[in-house]
Amino acid sequence: MAEKEVQFFDKDGKRVDGRKPEDLRETKMEVGVLEEADGSAMVETGNTRVIASVFGPQKLHPRHLQESDRAVIKMRYNMAPFSVDDRMRPGPNRRAKEIGLVAKKALEPVVELENFPKAGIDISMEVVESDGGTRVTGINAAALALADAGIPMKGMISATAAGVVEDTPVLDVNGIEDKQGNADIPIATINGGDEITLLQMDGDIDQEMLDECLEIARKGCKKLHEQQKKALVEKYESIRGEY
Repeated sequence: MAEKEVQFFDKDGKRVDGRKPEDLRETKMEVGVLEEADGSAMVETGNTRVIASVFGPQKLHPRHLQESDRAVIKMRYNMAPFSVDDRMRPGPNRRAKEIGLVAKKALEPVVELENFPKAGIDISMEVVESDGGTRVTGINAAALALADAGIPMKGMISATAAGVVEDTPVLDVNGIEDKQGNADIPIATINGGDEITLLQMDGDIDQEMLDECLEIARKGCKKLHEQQKKALVEKYESIRGEY
């Protein structure tokens, strides 16, 4: 039986979830959600929810993984079996390992690893619910968790994904737009600025369309950066209020 064709826009130009092309999904951020972790955060972007935790810096084992002049980030990305409609097989797979590597490379440029030679910093991103944008939501959560753990950083990493559906650039693609759209372009920036630490593209679009996508993605990262700062301030203002 043929799949029903998706209408990405209504007559008013709104997307399937009611957003304008340049709108982010409703995003919630909370810092310090796990008591046992050195740092943690939860980020909900639409129907996508990721919990990130950080342990360390701590002595890295086995010793042959140690670097004499810097710390080593060990990144784990995992999608819970119940996070998607089709139940997933538990445990790591190739896609999870690739996304973990991408997230690690997006975060490394701002982490002052040189302050902790021979140490390890363990970051875990657990996808609890998935509806598009899990890697960028995970990166936002991991950046907050690093800050919550007190890891020295040169800036905050903020990430989102632009895309193209029906030849229209859109910001923060959801699950349907990701699966059936023309392109998906995850991007991460430092402090919501021009310096990019992650840029990928899945799809085939021309240079003009790519430039438009990057423009709206940068604006999205800037908004998310402001929200990350607010989430951190709220966490530490609540702690100060307890004393």
